[in-house]
Amino acid sequence: MSRILALDGNSAMAQAMRQINPDLVAAYPITPQTSIVQDFAQFVADGLVDSEFVTVESEHSAMSACIGGAAAGGRVMTATSANGLALMWEVVYIAASLRLPIVMPVVNRALSGPINIHCDHSDSMGARDAGWIQLFSENAQEAYENTLQAVRIAEHPDVRLPVMVMQDGFITSHAVERVEIYDDEDVRAFIGPYRPLYPLLDVDHPVTYGPLDFYDYYFEHKRQQVEGLRHAKGVIEEVGREFGLKFGRRYGLFESYRLADAEVALVVLSSTAGTARVVVDRLRAEGLKVGLLKPRVFRPFPAEEIIAALRGVNAVAVMDRSIAFGAMENGGPLWLEVLAAARLYGLDVPIVDYVFGLGGRDVVPEQIERVFHETWKAGMLGRAERIVTYLGVRGDDDEGRGSEDGGELSSVARSPSPASAGNGQKPVSV
Repeated sequence: MSRILALDGNSAMAQAMRQINPDLVAAYPITPQTSIVQDFAQFVADGLVDSEFVTVESEHSAMSACIGGAAAGGRVMTATSANGLALMWEVVYIAASLRLPIVMPVVNRALSGPINIHCDHSDSMGARDAGWIQLFSENAQEAYENTLQAVRIAEHPDVRLPVMVMQDGFITSHAVERVEIYDDEDVRAFIGPYRPLYPLLDVDHPVTYGPLDFYDYYFEHKRQQVEGLRHAKGVIEEVGREFGLKFGRRYGLFESYRLADAEVALVVLSSTAGTARVVVDRLRAEGLKVGLLKPRVFRPFPAEEIIAALRGVNAVAVMDRSIAFGAMENGGPLWLEVLAAARLYGLDVPIVDYVFGLGGRDVVPEQIERVFHETWKAGMLGRAERIVTYLGVRGDDDEGRGSEDGGELSSVARSPSPASAGNGQKPVSV
C-alpha cells in the first residue's frame, strides 16, 4: 500500500531513487541538492538498496563515473545543481551523445556570479541543448513521480537518452509537503528490470564507446540523437498514461488549467505555476477569462501541442526564471521557444515575456495579477506595449525599455551616460 509522508522535495526524490534501486549512483554534494544523495547514501549504508555508491571528487567526475557505469550495462543515476551541472558540461554532452539512459535530478539554482545558492532556472536552461530530456516539477509529489517515470523514458528502446528531472531549489527541494509514496513492489513492477543495449562488458559482442568520430560519421550520429528526442515525446506521453492507470495520476507533456475558454494565457514552469493557479481562480471570480499552461517537458519542446492548447486566446504571457543573454530582446528561453512555435504553427497574437525570480527572488500573487492585466491589455490592443519585462527588479522604473519613437518597448534600461554617472540618477529609459 502507498504511504502518506511529510517530505521535502529532495527526500521525495531520494525515496524514488531507493525504489528504483539503480546499480550505480556516483555523486558529489552541492547546495541545494546535497540531501538527495545524502539520504540515498544512508539507504546504501542501511542495506535498503543494492546500489554501488561512488563518492567522487567533483561533479565532472560524477558524470564521468556514471558514463562508465551506464556504458558497462548498469542502471545509473546521479544528482546535481547549478555550478555542479556547469562543471559537468563536457561529460553531460558525452552522456547524451553515447545514448546512455542516465537519470539525474537537478535542483534548480542560480549560476554564479555573483555566487547565489537560491532558485532560478539558469542551470538547466544552460544545458538545454546538450541532448538531454528535461522534465520540470511543480512540487515534491511531481518531483517524486517524474523521477520514477524518467527511468522508463530514458531506457525506452526508441529513446535511449539521459533525462534531467528538475525541481526548484529551496522552494520545493526543502519545503515539507504531503507526499504519497507508492508501494515499493508496485513501483518496481512499473519500472521493470533493466535490459541494457550494447553493454561494454559483453565480450561476446564487442563494441566501442567514445572513439574519434570525424566528418565521416559524426554528422550521422548527431542526426540519430535528433531522432531519439523526436521519439521521446510519444514515449513520455505513453509512460505518463501507464503511470496514471497504475497510480492514479496521469502525466502528459504539459498541464493546462482553466484554459479551454481563456482569453489570456500564462505559460510558466515549476513551482510558480502553483501561485499562478491561485491567481487564475481569483481573476476568474472577478470575471476575467484567464488560464494557465504549465509545461512539464521542456526538451524535447512540445511546440505543436502547446500552440494547439493556446489557440483561441487573445494574448499570451510567458514567465521565465532565467535570461537568454544576448538573444532577442534579452528575454528568456521559454519565451523564445513559445515565440518560435507560434510562428511555425500560426498563432498570431501578442506574446510577451516576464523575466522573474532570478537568484531566488520571490514572486507574489499581486505580481502575477499584474502580468495578467498587462497581457489582457495587449490582447485588447492587438499589440504589446512592452515585449520583455523584468518583473520586480529594482532600479528599473518601468521594468522595461521603450523606443524613442513611442513604439513597442523592449527589455532593458540603459545605464546613465558618463556625464550623469555618480550623480545619483537611476538608469534612464530610451
